[in-house]
Amino acid sequence: MERTIAISDIHGEQDKLTRLLKAASYNPDRDRLMLLGDYIDRGPDSKGVLDMVISLKRQGASVLKGNHEDLMMRALTLKEEEHWNRWVKRNGGDKTLLSYGMFERDIEAKGEGDSFRMPILYSPDLWRHLEFIQSLDHFIETDEHIFVHAGLEPALPPVETPPHTLMWIRGPFHTGYAGSKKVVFGHTPTRGLHDDPENNFVYYGSNNIIGIDGGAVYGGQLNALDITNDIVYYVR
Repeated sequence: MERTIAISDIHGEQDKLTRLLKAASYNPDRDRLMLLGDYIDRGPDSKGVLDMVISLKRQGASVLKGNHEDLMMRALTLKEEEHWNRWVKRNGGDKTLLSYGMFERDIEAKGEGDSFRMPILYSPDLWRHLEFIQSLDHFIETDEHIFVHAGLEPALPPVETPPHTLMWIRGPFHTGYAGSKKVVFGHTPTRGLHDDPENNFVYYGSNNIIGIDGGAVYGGQLNALDITNDIVYYVR
């Protein structure tokens, strides 16, 4: 393998992902692609992104689960009002469902509390994608790096860190990690890590953490970090 390339937080932006892979001259025969989660929600084409991610995985890419995939999985499998509303109403899950060809009326849940009923979602592709999401790992560790969606519990090795933490943690990891391996992660837009609303570039923390979420779906950019050569590609 010539290069290891990491991308995170695509959020339904299929056009940006396509352009970014082209900008980086990604070649599955020679490069190792690490996709760090959050393929869905908020953007216009989550279904299209997941189709691409499945294809890229078949070509050899390593694919991790993000917190938005966790939200989707909980909403569709637990079928409870709290999880449904958290995903669909507050975190962009409605945009994901619409990308499968549904209409607003198709995704309206009925009732509240004990009378809550999730809508019947007639989309074989949706359930196929859910099965794919359920199969994904939460981290990848190499000799020099750890790849994860959100971060690590600072006091624990990744194998002992709860999956929920690997997909959701923020502050304690950003300030508390002190490991020798570099951790490449997404989840937190880098503008917040830089403390600069205009800076969406990759964040290199002084404590061996590298944030790559450029906030693409919030008007920022989609970043690809070439780990091997320390080169950043991006599209806006």
